[in-house]
Amino acid sequence: MILAAPYAGAAAVVREYGDALRGKIIVDLTHPVAPDLQGFVVPDDSSGAQEIAKAAPDDAHVVKAFNTVFSHVLAAGPAEDRPLDVFIAGDDAQAKARVSAFVESLGLRPWDTGELFMARALENVGLLELGLMNHSVKHTNFSLGITLLG
Repeated sequence: MILAAPYAGAAAVVREYGDALRGKIIVDLTHPVAPDLQGFVVPDDSSGAQEIAKAAPDDAHVVKAFNTVFSHVLAAGPAEDRPLDVFIAGDDAQAKARVSAFVESLGLRPWDTGELFMARALENVGLLELGLMNHSVKHTNFSLGITLLG
């Protein structure tokens, strides 16, 4: 299930559909950013994805993904013949492998960043992109990615 809801209501949605989410993969692309864009609305030792995982059934697997690619950039596809990069984080290796296969099926490059605690880093990347949009790039027609050297 792709959780494409505002973060403020995401945990409530997960709790509401709890039984239907048993054994499922929940792809979290939310942004738990404060309205003033100065930080997050989750505890300092957590992430939006971790808070969503707390609301999910024990056998559901939350994978953070797609939160670092603006939706219209994702819809536009690769730039300069280079696939867009999608960073993922999650605790279950099989769930991450399935999400990675889905990402690849869209012509994108998945990058596994580690376990679900890394979702906080991915959420910081989202905040970084908002800072770039507001202070230097001045638009959202960009993406961040990996360039492998040598």
